[in-house]
Amino acid sequence: MGVIAAINQDSLAELRRVIRSGGLAVIPTDTVYGIVCDPYSDAAIDTLFAAKERPRSKSLQVLLPSVAAIDQLGLDLPDSLARLSSRFLPGAFSPICLARPDCRLKTLRQEAAGLTQAVRVPDSDDCRAALAAAGPLAASSANISGHPSVQSVQEAYDQLGDRVALYLDGGSTKGPTPSTVVAVQPDQPGGVTILRQGAIGSDRIFEALGMGRQGGRG
Repeated sequence: MGVIAAINQDSLAELRRVIRSGGLAVIPTDTVYGIVCDPYSDAAIDTLFAAKERPRSKSLQVLLPSVAAIDQLGLDLPDSLARLSSRFLPGAFSPICLARPDCRLKTLRQEAAGLTQAVRVPDSDDCRAALAAAGPLAASSANISGHPSVQSVQEAYDQLGDRVALYLDGGSTKGPTPSTVVAVQPDQPGGVTILRQGAIGSDRIFEALGMGRQGGRG
């Protein structure tokens, strides 16, 4: 049965136990609530996709406690995305990293450029506490696929119910707009392409790359 708990030392210890046992949890981020699992476990990732009824053709992000953790996971940021990350992380920005051979994540996606991974460093004390307790987490928005994203733990429970073992209640999040997902694309302006418009507008992305306003390009 899914349990809703305030965020404290006991619930963070339970989060760590749930994740390490291959279970699912819901935690707050700086945008919307997310459903999370162990990013090193194929079985846990399968369970997350099933709980969300999410097509396997769609990828998962990995939540990290800091920008430094990107390198620690065996991921590299292309130069243009490193510039954007220095500006927008922690925050609602999701760069697509390139995986090195030493990367052990089970959430990697095969692209023309190689294996890739979207990451997030949320600007949320509650989310950072969860990541400090459980480590990096594979994540997606805490809703059934195709349904609205949620800004409260009760909304997440109403959609996912007992499919999730533990719900951490951090109050209302800023949402409902999710993070902005950006990938490197050498033949595009600024060398990047915006894969998902989100909380950080395209104008801010291109301004950070020294290009001025692009009129909503992306």
